[in-house]
Amino acid sequence: MPLLLIVPVFYLLVLRPARARQRDFQETQKALSVGERVMLASGIFGEVADLDDDVVHLRIAPDTVIEVKRQAVALVVPDPTSPEDEN
Repeated sequence: MPLLLIVPVFYLLVLRPARARQRDFQETQKALSVGERVMLASGIFGEVADLDDDVVHLRIAPDTVIEVKRQAVALVVPDPTSPEDEN
């Protein structure tokens, strides 16, 4: 009987939030646009110069553009000049 209670609790506390994080991560990668500043999983920062289906062209320095897989983008870096909602 306790095993029957553990499975739903495990699902609610572990699996469901992990799936939500994965879904958010995939949506972030799909929503990339040219000009956004991003950080790669390796820690490299750059600006999106161009986008293909599965490849991101990233400007990491003037006249230096690298190609990376879209999955390598870990996060979009927020623009420090944009106003933040602090309610």
